[in-house]
Amino acid sequence: MLLTKKSSSTGGHASRVHSTFVHNLQRGLSSALPTMDRRAFLRRSGMGVGVGLAASQLVLVKKAKAAEGKSIDGTGKIEVKRTICTHCSVGCATDAIVENGVWVRQEPVFDSPINLGAHCAKGAALREHGHGEYRLRYPMKLVNGKYERISWDVALNEITARMKELREASGPDSVYFVGSSKHNNEQAYLLRKFVSFWGTNNCDHQARICHSTTVAGVANTWGYGAMTNSYNDMQNSKCALYIGSNAAEAHPVSMLHMLHAKENGCKMIVVDPRFTRTAAKADEYVRIRSGTDIPFLFGVLHHIFKNGWEDKKYINDRVYGMDAVKADVLAKWTPDKVEEACGVKEDQMFKVAKMLHDNNPGTIVWCMGQTQHTIGNAMVRASCILQLALGNIGVSGGGANIFRGHDNVQGATDVGPNPDSLPGYYGLAEGSWKHFANAWGVDFEWIKKQFASPAMMGKNGITVSRWIDGVLEKNELIDQDSNLRGVFYWGHAPNSQTRGLEMKRAMDKLDLLVVVDPYPSATAAMAAMPGKAEDLNPNRAVYLLPAATQFETSGSCTASNRSLQWREKVIEPLWESRSDHMIMHQFAEKLGFANELSKNYKMQQVKGMDEPVPEDILREINKSVWTIGYTGQSPERLKAHMRNMNAFDVKTLKAKGKVVDKETGYDMTGDYFGLPWPCYGTPEIKHPGSPNLYDTSKHVMDGGGNFRANFGVERDGKSLLAEDGSHSVGSEITTGYPEFDHVLLKKLGWWADLSEAEQKAAEGKNWKTDPTGAIIRVAMAHGCHPFGNAKARAVVWNFPDAIPQHREPIYGIRPDMVAKYPSHDDQKTRWRLPILYKSLQAKNVEEKLHEKFPLIMTSGRLVEYEGGGEETRSNPWLAELQQEMFVELNPATAAARGIRNGERVWVSSPTGARINVQALVTPRVSEDTVFLPFHFSGRWQGEDMKPYYPDGAMPVVRGEAVNTATTYGYDIVTMMQETKTTICNVERA
Repeated sequence: MLLTKKSSSTGGHASRVHSTFVHNLQRGLSSALPTMDRRAFLRRSGMGVGVGLAASQLVLVKKAKAAEGKSIDGTGKIEVKRTICTHCSVGCATDAIVENGVWVRQEPVFDSPINLGAHCAKGAALREHGHGEYRLRYPMKLVNGKYERISWDVALNEITARMKELREASGPDSVYFVGSSKHNNEQAYLLRKFVSFWGTNNCDHQARICHSTTVAGVANTWGYGAMTNSYNDMQNSKCALYIGSNAAEAHPVSMLHMLHAKENGCKMIVVDPRFTRTAAKADEYVRIRSGTDIPFLFGVLHHIFKNGWEDKKYINDRVYGMDAVKADVLAKWTPDKVEEACGVKEDQMFKVAKMLHDNNPGTIVWCMGQTQHTIGNAMVRASCILQLALGNIGVSGGGANIFRGHDNVQGATDVGPNPDSLPGYYGLAEGSWKHFANAWGVDFEWIKKQFASPAMMGKNGITVSRWIDGVLEKNELIDQDSNLRGVFYWGHAPNSQTRGLEMKRAMDKLDLLVVVDPYPSATAAMAAMPGKAEDLNPNRAVYLLPAATQFETSGSCTASNRSLQWREKVIEPLWESRSDHMIMHQFAEKLGFANELSKNYKMQQVKGMDEPVPEDILREINKSVWTIGYTGQSPERLKAHMRNMNAFDVKTLKAKGKVVDKETGYDMTGDYFGLPWPCYGTPEIKHPGSPNLYDTSKHVMDGGGNFRANFGVERDGKSLLAEDGSHSVGSEITTGYPEFDHVLLKKLGWWADLSEAEQKAAEGKNWKTDPTGAIIRVAMAHGCHPFGNAKARAVVWNFPDAIPQHREPIYGIRPDMVAKYPSHDDQKTRWRLPILYKSLQAKNVEEKLHEKFPLIMTSGRLVEYEGGGEETRSNPWLAELQQEMFVELNPATAAARGIRNGERVWVSSPTGARINVQALVTPRVSEDTVFLPFHFSGRWQGEDMKPYYPDGAMPVVRGEAVNTATTYGYDIVTMMQETKTTICNVERA
């Protein structure tokens, strides 16, 4: 439904009047904009007729004339293109109204079961990204400190020539590829394929530094490392515990569903070091010291166990190792120890535990406040254990609702450029490579020869969090032949990573730096900014390549709840920008493997050039990624869902009654919106998707399931499989069972259910590698889950701490607690690099850094901006709403330093960095903590970086990056950076 209508005005007179009106309004708004408030923003942001529509055309007049001379005065062709917001992971749908190829306005999709016609400020300002005046317009090269325009041919030729030189001199592992959580699924998948054909596992993306600890910790607990339920299902919750999540600002539209739940009596608990806008909606707010999530969670569990409130039958039937956890918790996390560690008194801990017990089902929500720690993997597992103890996993209204950050960070994690896996979390073992070689139609031996050696083909790559050390570390300490010499920043913000000062040094030492992005990003300015003379490589080459936005191509993206949605192409690529998958194909042409990369895809013409068809890339994903059920979501099914959003129930996401797509005749009856993965088997068998993971109350062909058998069948003489009677509805096997393979099918007498051709293809295979999907189909036909039926693990024996243990951060202000809860031992090699823990922590205590830097520094989001912020800070509508980088200080902290609200201050850290920001004096933070948002860049230790951006392509708002000042520290399992707990001092400027 559109809220606005096309003007019926025609003729030259109307055009002249309209043009005069726009001209006059432009003059008026130019003086009004500096004082525009939020209400004025919404009025003017293209959400309706009048001022909004006219204002939306102010910067479009020139572009309209360029579009074959056609006008935008309402007389031309109008199309409505359905797309998805490119900011957070909620997955809000938008209808883009396009007139003569120009995106003139937008409407939130009221039929969407996810956003229900709502948008946050960022979503309401989407249209600006399709016409952004601050975009990178042309390929550019850094020459004598300034960016100069070059042609695409020159850029592609020079970059690939340099890549070949580096490969010849130092091997394929000398080049590093940072992918993007902004890529659609097809592009993320294609990049992992591209990097594989280049011959390295040195690739990664944003998920490493936002939820890698979630993926590892949760997957190792019960099978899949993703959000178990959905934003919508939270409407069925009776209690919601938010810990390390400021959803009201980071995922604003998700709060719609929580507020509906509160209307129905849901109790909301918010645990955070800072009183956030989410905390303002809570029934109970709990302030903890940053980094003490485990003492809090296990303190809650102490009361649950002590009072016998755990779900004993659920634990017996479906959980392994809870007895060991219980013993550990009762021994170590008594109320006095909890209060000492996290600062929460016993009566409030008891109150929280009782609220969780009394209000079932209950859900838990966490975000980067919990994941970005050196013990992030242990923290998320503690959250999982709490939910398992209460029997809240696999039930509607329960679950671990893990809110992902970017619009497709879930999809990029699922099928994109991970350094330790192929698409679908297939590992790097030879069998995985052979599976994909078969899917790609490429000889396995050819792929193997692309790598430096067979050993490197099976070795985890360096993580994006530590590419800096891949450049700076001593060569003899790196577990690969060469240091990193070339880096691609392919849609990633450098200011989202820690240790900014060292990153600048690493950038200067490179031989090749390539930025592929719709915006030049902070990478461009950091690279051009003068550094230390001893660091600069005189042979370094820096290139900027303009990528198209997701509104200038089509493809699928995966929301946090695992639902896939299809974006229609809204407009043609602006300026000289090209889609990411076109750029990958063109690089492959120059590097000599385009035939292998794109052999399964048709080509379409975009601006007269070949571009792989996104639908064909998705079909290849459908034919290969069996592990997580990315196989049932064909382009045709996804597009039918997008056309019929009104057909799906808001709480369950299930199609309401019989629903048939008028365009294709596809029957969506029984489908869940977006076919949330796992959507098993081929599209033809019509698995409906899985709305809530591990839900035994439903048949597997209705989205039901159980915990995954992924860790063997026995441990220390105890079965790891589910107990008798614990199975999904309709299963012909009524006890626990292992994952399905050809042997199990034969033992069960189900092998004959496969056709002769299917038997031949499935011989020697399991459900993950059978190229026909027949093993999956037969298992589900008998009501069984293809990945088996096991117990979740409260004890994860393959992790450094099998039971989650609290450990103090590397940089902290409590040396007394470091003595009791020290960090891990140093590691000689993790992810190809050595890593420091205890030695650095002890050194910091010995040097009494807590006296020089007595404040805990933490960071987080603002509603107006997203990610590194380069894109949203380049949006004038959003830039007006938040113009200054700031630090929040408690009034007592500020008073002790003579700082007044609004004054400029210096924030300094142990790295030697000093950042100049504005003081926001507020009781939101405690006296020992300061908070800074992480969306800013464009200023560097007091200096404006504007001169170092390409002309005309710098963000409207520039500010200091908090990560210029953040410190060393990484999760031992995933190399997640520790950004939520470090130390600093604040002084008046």
